[in-house]
Amino acid sequence: MARLDRLSVGMGRRPALLVVDASRGFTDPRCPLGCEAGQVVNAIAALLQAFRSRGLPVWFTTVIYTSPYQASVFRRKLPVLDLLVPDSEWVAIDPRIAPREDEPVLVKHFPSAFFGTDLAQQLAGAGVDTLYVTGLTTSGCVRASALDALQHDLRLIVPREATGDRDTAAHEANLYDLESKYGDVVSLDDALRMLDEVVARDDGR
Repeated sequence: MARLDRLSVGMGRRPALLVVDASRGFTDPRCPLGCEAGQVVNAIAALLQAFRSRGLPVWFTTVIYTSPYQASVFRRKLPVLDLLVPDSEWVAIDPRIAPREDEPVLVKHFPSAFFGTDLAQQLAGAGVDTLYVTGLTTSGCVRASALDALQHDLRLIVPREATGDRDTAAHEANLYDLESKYGDVVSLDDALRMLDEVVARDDGR
């Protein structure tokens, strides 16, 4: 089957960074949900530094369940999610990329960072038109959040090195699919360069 014609969505005027589920449960291979994510964490750290130095907004998410009725079908499919309870070490954001006090950490129960949260309203209130989606896992919560970003009419940028998955084949397949239909999958270097360009453009107004 022929590939669809597609263009780059590019950068808007007000980018934000979304760090999806970079909690210890997903970045620490000691947890059944986790994998060796050092390179992903390092890439997210570089993006955090770039966004923070430019005064651009950042959001984090983590998954925490306080009731057996929350996301009951999802947890039936993946019982290991029951580890993500309030008193677990696995729900805290990885300390290597810890949020600042002014950076929201949204608690979610389902794959998408948008579903059941007020992320869309917060982004709109901040004037965001472009969302960098990073975190774990590419085939799960990153993909779901990226798709919902598009469905909220946001330009989508996915820095390749800042996403990760326990399954390498799934990681690559989902990045391919996101690039094919939903947004721009770019290298970390290009993602950082795009930030330089939007800031330079705004400075030249």
